[in-house]
Amino acid sequence: MSADQDIAELRREIAALRHELGILQDVKAVRELQFKYGYFMDKCLFPQIVDLFADDAELYFMGGIYRGKAGAERLYGGATGLNGPVDGLLFEHLIVQDIVDITDDRTRAFGRFRTFMQGGVHETHPNPPPNIPSQFWEGGVYENEYVKDAGVWKIRVFNYRVVWQADYDKGWARSAVDPLMVSAPVKTFPENPRGPDEIVAAPAPRWPKQGIHPFHYPHPVTGAKLPS
Repeated sequence: MSADQDIAELRREIAALRHELGILQDVKAVRELQFKYGYFMDKCLFPQIVDLFADDAELYFMGGIYRGKAGAERLYGGATGLNGPVDGLLFEHLIVQDIVDITDDRTRAFGRFRTFMQGGVHETHPNPPPNIPSQFWEGGVYENEYVKDAGVWKIRVFNYRVVWQADYDKGWARSAVDPLMVSAPVKTFPENPRGPDEIVAAPAPRWPKQGIHPFHYPHPVTGAKLPS
């Protein structure tokens, strides 16, 4: 192999390594973006959450689609009126089991995350919200899409499925079929000032029924499409 061939091969290897490093950096950025979303949710930092979304974002939640920053603003804080941490309210989001895939051109990403939430209202709260149980658990799955906008990763499609909810005292073995707090929307915006832009079929059923929140990735060994 000639010196010119050696140099060309080294350049190809360097380019490949740079691309691989870039992919790893993108994975790290997307993971941290989703984790930071969880920390903001803990403290009801809703304006900061809205800033995590792309301008053309679509948010799928409880059978509703909320579009753009305006839709995100209606979804976050609209139902509670909260804007920042409140003494006596607990919404701890643990976000784990992350699987992030980056497209080869490094402009889009797909992520699957699991969340486990501990929530409730302390007995000292002067005006307990009527729709929030005093102690409860929630488990859910995110299947999100992300976009790199001017070098910054943002959430493009937010798709959260509540898998189960349960009162702390009763536990998940006695979970109610209906959600504890938020109900599926029945009216769209602007008829409902806090409603979604569109109502679609409800996502997969909640516990005790079972369903699969569709996977964005194939089987890692066979390459087959996973059931949904």
